[in-house]
Parts: sequence; C-alpha cells; structure tokens
Amino acid sequence: MLKGKPCVCMQGRFHLYEGYAIQKITLPMRIFSLLGVETVILTNAAGGLNQDFKVGDIMIMKDHINMPGFAGNNPLAGPNDDRFGVRFPCMSDAYDRELQQLAVDVGQELGYGDFLREGVYCVLGGPSFETIAECRMLHNLGADAVGMSTVHEVIVARHCGMRVFAMSLITNKSVMDYDSEEKANHKEVLETAQHRAVQLQKLVSTMVARMEFNNTNA
Repeated sequence: MLKGKPCVCMQGRFHLYEGYAIQKITLPMRIFSLLGVETVILTNAAGGLNQDFKVGDIMIMKDHINMPGFAGNNPLAGPNDDRFGVRFPCMSDAYDRELQQLAVDVGQELGYGDFLREGVYCVLGGPSFETIAECRMLHNLGADAVGMSTVHEVIVARHCGMRVFAMSLITNKSVMDYDSEEKANHKEVLETAQHRAVQLQKLVSTMVARMEFNNTNA
C-alpha cells in the first residue's frame, strides 16, 4: 500500500541492450494489466539534448520518438492478443495529460519548480552512448532527452488500456560539440540518480495520494 492505494512495484527493469527480446522486456506490463492495474508510473535516467536542461532536472514526458520501432522492433509485433487490446493502438495520447498536470501542480507545491521540465523522450537500443552526430540529429528531430528504456513499456501499457505517466531524470548532458571535453559516463548517471532519489519518491507518493481509481482492488 502506498498512501492508502494498492500498488505493485518493480525494482529496475529489463533492457534491449541486455539481450532480451522486446516482448520479454514488456511482459511485466501485461502482468500488471492482468492484476487490475489502472495507472502505470515509469521513471528513467536520460541524457539531456535540450540545451536548457541541467543535470538533475526532472522531465515530465509528454511524447516519445521510438527509434527501434522505426526498424520494426516493436513489442506489439506478431499475432495480436485481443484480450489486451486492438491490433493498431493509437499512440497520440500515450501520456495522460491529467497526470502530467498533476505532476506539475504537485511539483510546484513541493518547491520543485526550478528543476521540473517537460519534453519529448527518444529511445535508442544502447548500450553505447550516442555519438555527437546522433545527438544533433535527435535534437533536430524534436527530442529533448535520450535514453534506452521506457517507450516499449509505454506502448504495451497503452495497448492494455492503462493510463501512463512517465518522467526522465536528466543524469547527464549529451555531448553536442566536437570541441567539448565532456564524455557521457555511467558513473555520473548513478550519482545524479542518487542525488534526486528522495525528491522523486516524494513527487510520486504525493501524486499517488491524489489519484482517483475506479477499481478499489488494484
């Protein structure tokens, strides 16, 4: 129970770069659906492409760019299971706008306004970090942050009819300049995540406390 609401939680997730099939990565979303979960909250660590973002910012995801999906690597590929959803689910409303607004309101109340952002997340396969040319291209395409997760789970969660809210912790700034001495590294990612952990927990728990659910059993 979290703030009086029944919850199921994951510690970490599966990733494409670990060698799992994309259907296995997203299997937890289907399990959550069968358990009666109505709303999914997803978090990730991401590199900041938007030059206005700072390390430590929290970006509310309002949309995504699914690069693996362009190559046909989509978790819904293959026979459709009609028990979960339709063959061709809409993704223009992937991220629940009411939950986005709730996050903004709660964030302002908690004093997070200085580091709370919103933007578009782009997923890549990983595990290598992006080249400078790739970062420039993604930014030109409209991406504000880039990472290696989340989007696949969002697609399956929406296919199952669950509401989705997601946010990225900007753990490093993507290198966009050939003259830069900066290099993306995993150590920086972990340090930033640890620094913001308590505030992220407070944001999520306060949001959950204010959510209304139709099903009292899940």
